[in-house]
Amino acid sequence: MKEITAKEVEQKLANGDALQIIDVREVDEVAAGKIPGITHIPLGLLEFRMNELSKTEPYIMVCRSGGRSGRATQFLADQGFDVTNMIGGMLAWEGEVH
Repeated sequence: MKEITAKEVEQKLANGDALQIIDVREVDEVAAGKIPGITHIPLGLLEFRMNELSKTEPYIMVCRSGGRSGRATQFLADQGFDVTNMIGGMLAWEGEVH
């Protein structure tokens, strides 16, 4: 499974890189603070909403600590998507939140 640190994601965003970030946390968790510009798809709905994603786009998966996003990364990778897990999740995120 491909992995990236929260600091690397923050640096890419600061450099102006256009990243496709999918947050798989629950609604209440996302409401408490999220990375600007994310797409929110709760883990329990990912199987039903993966048709919204493109297999030609790379995605970075995010959750609270990295566990759920790791499961989401493995699931989507098994379906042929280009996905990377942000290790440490939002607990490791020091960048801007909305």
